[in-house]
Amino acid sequence: MADLKPAAQRVQAEADALGLEIEVREMPRSTRTAQEAAKACGCDVAQIVKSLVFQGQDTGTPFMLLVSGANRVNETAVSGDIGEKLVRPDAQFVRDVTGFAIGGIPPFGHAERLETYIDQDLLTHDRIWAAAGTPNALFSVEPAALVEATGAKVISVT
Repeated sequence: MADLKPAAQRVQAEADALGLEIEVREMPRSTRTAQEAAKACGCDVAQIVKSLVFQGQDTGTPFMLLVSGANRVNETAVSGDIGEKLVRPDAQFVRDVTGFAIGGIPPFGHAERLETYIDQDLLTHDRIWAAAGTPNALFSVEPAALVEATGAKVISVT
């Protein structure tokens, strides 16, 4: 773990604390986008977890959406599940609540406790890949283990 960048080390340490058996890997090239990550991992883009932060329009509450790389979030439909209209916050808000920069946000280990929702489409795969704190660090995990570790609610995001 000592050879990982500090942000990736934090993700590995948090996974260990959660009892989530993963191995953070740093890739030789960028994994910032779902397409780049899929290419680096040799998997389908649908197996990539996009960790997206939204904000409740009325309350300002941050929400984490774990979304399949193949899907786009239907904000109106998801707002119905959450009970509040969602807006996209700016990059500084995302960094403040997660502790990570966009392009490397992991599904857990954030600066603040985030209510988390996961795309039901991710649960159709044996393994999925998620960002691990930097724009070139990833880990693979069984979807059910990620749901359990994050306490995510399973929803349709499309």
